[in-house]
Formats: sequence, structure tokens, C-alpha cells
Amino acid sequence: MKYWFGYLVAAIFGGITWVMMQFGQRFATLVDMVYPYVIRTLQNYLAEWTSAVDYPLWQLLAVALGALILASIVLMIVLKWNPIQWAGWVLAVFSCIYMLHTMCWGLNYYAGDLADDMRLEVSSYNLEELTEATEYYRDLANALASTVNRDANGNVEFADFETLAQTAGEGFQVLTYEYSYSVFAGSTVPVKKLGWADMYTSMGITGVTFGLTGEACVNSQIPDTTLPFTMCHEIAHRMCIAQERDANFAAFLACSVHSDPEFQYSGYFMAFRYCYSALSSINSQSAAAAAARVSDGISDLLKHDMNAYSSFFSSHKDAAATNLANTANDTYLKVSGNESGINSYGEVCDLLVNWHIQTVVLPSITVEESPFDPFDEDQVDLSGIVNAG
Repeated sequence: MKYWFGYLVAAIFGGITWVMMQFGQRFATLVDMVYPYVIRTLQNYLAEWTSAVDYPLWQLLAVALGALILASIVLMIVLKWNPIQWAGWVLAVFSCIYMLHTMCWGLNYYAGDLADDMRLEVSSYNLEELTEATEYYRDLANALASTVNRDANGNVEFADFETLAQTAGEGFQVLTYEYSYSVFAGSTVPVKKLGWADMYTSMGITGVTFGLTGEACVNSQIPDTTLPFTMCHEIAHRMCIAQERDANFAAFLACSVHSDPEFQYSGYFMAFRYCYSALSSINSQSAAAAAARVSDGISDLLKHDMNAYSSFFSSHKDAAATNLANTANDTYLKVSGNESGINSYGEVCDLLVNWHIQTVVLPSITVEESPFDPFDEDQVDLSGIVNAG
């Protein structure tokens, strides 16, 4: 029995995690009413505490855990421990970590959608509405592309990582205090640089948020055009906005209201990429024609930045490493309650199109009304009134 005790402990931790996830799925409304607000407070404390260390604390803990596992392997060989027993206790450790992660952050996947918190109605849209939204984001990206600094080769040259990180929270504060979106009232402690950046770049990973330490971390090697957006994306995760679709939308909103043109450009650059990708993926002649019209309107600067973005990832990604990372992330997201998995990143297009319709298109529609005339028979029913007319 002693050989299987570690597996029993792992099963207990796994069972607790399963119960929490079933509770979150079944009582999503209750979770949405309480859990994010409690956990957001916890994340604030953790973020303040871990901000005293420049390097991601969770990566240091991961190294320490890896060293302990290697040391235990050596001891297992030297002291002739039973490998089955050893594996059980290793499994128990990882089961405990995942249980704590689910308890301290993971149930946010079962909270309500960001659109509901913002009173944004999300409904289906047609090709024309998608095209108009894509053109809207393209035009703003075109305009902003000429406002940011560039080097002699025309490549964007944003402020350094630390400077961007210090101001990345500004947009969320504007959304909270000027637009009254309380969902963004979370920690704006600066994001940290991811360690082992080469490894993450080869996997196509741009950022990681670790709820157990309250750390939002970003890969500093990614192109400048996406760096501010990614910082805001990871901050959104730390604010308990778990769904990737919602974190992307929150990042766009935060960038769009930021005072720095670099953040604004990054936000509209990414919004255009997501909408253009969705438009280009529609398999119809009318969609292909619409995508071609949109493409014709891309400015030279924006086209240069889009090509540089694609070139960076195509030249730095390792196919095997990327497939492994995507499979792991897809599995994690689906197990955690995000049924779309990694496809949820692109689903932000649904929010972007509906946001464009409700905040840009509808307010621009004006209805001309004739002045009210109590003696106008087209406005007032005068039948039955003596001497009317």
C-alpha cells in the first residue's frame, strides 16, 4: 500500500480540482457574482508582493522544483527507492499545484463574458458589417502607423520594454475611472520580462500569466508592433479576465484609450489583423473580393509592419516546439473550461465587429425629425375635434 500512497494523494487533489470545476460549470452565475472580485483582490496582493523581484518568481520556483525532481531521481537511484512510489509523489506534487491554480485563478474560466460586464451585445453579423469593421481598424492603423518612431529602414522603434511596462496599465485606469468599467479595476503593476525568451519565441509564445504568484510576463523578443498589446493582454489575465478572446478585446480597449500613440497603434494593428484574418478565411467570392478591397487600402507603412510581424514569427518559430506548445495550451484551455481552445484567440473578431457596430456605426446614424406641430394631421390625429383645421 505504501507504494501507492502518492497516487492516492494525487487522486485526492485531482478530485478536489474536479469538484471545483464542476461547481464552476454548474453554478457559473454564482461564480461570476463572487469569485472574480475575491480573486482580483488576491491578485493585487500577490502582484505587489512579487513586484519586489524583477525576474519572474514563478520561473525561479519552476527551476527549484526541477532541481528537486532531479535530486530525487539521483536519490532514488542511490538509495534504491521504488520508482513507482517515486512517480506517485511527483504526480501528487503537480496535482497539488494544479489544484491551487484552479482555486486561486482557474475558476475565472467559468465567470461571465467580458461583453456582459460591459453591456456589449454580441450577435451574429454579416459580411458587410465585418468588412466595414475591418476597414475601420485598417484606416486607424494606417493613420497611426505614421505617428510612431521608425529607424532608417522603416521599422518601428518603440520605447524600451521597461518604459512600456511602466505605462501599460494607463489604459485600464482610463477604462475604469473615465468609462466606469469596474471589471478593469485590477492590478496595473508593470509586467515582467519572461526568462528563457529564446525558448518561448521558438514556441510562438508571447506572454504568460501565472495566477499563483500574480505575475504577468511578456516575451521581450516579440515585434514592437505587438508588444504594448501583449502587455495589456497579460495584465487583463491578471485582472481575472481568463478567456483569451476577452483578454484580447480588453487589450485592444486599453490600447485604444491610452495616451501613447505606440499603444494606440499596437491596439489597432492587432485589431485589424484579427478582423482581416477572419475576413480572409471566409470561403466565398464576395468575401474574397471584400478582402481584396481591404488589402488595397493598406498603407505602405502598415504593410511593412505586417510583413515584418509575419517574417519574425516564421523565421523564429520551431515547428516541433510550436506544435508541442499549441497542443499543451489547447489541452489546458479546453480542460479549464474554454471549449474553443487556442481558436479562442481569434474569436475576438466577434467582439471587435460588434463593438464597432454599437460604438461607431449606430451613434453615427442620425434621424432627421420634423418639428412637432400640434395642428399637423400627419403628426396628430385631429378627428373628432370641433373646428379642427
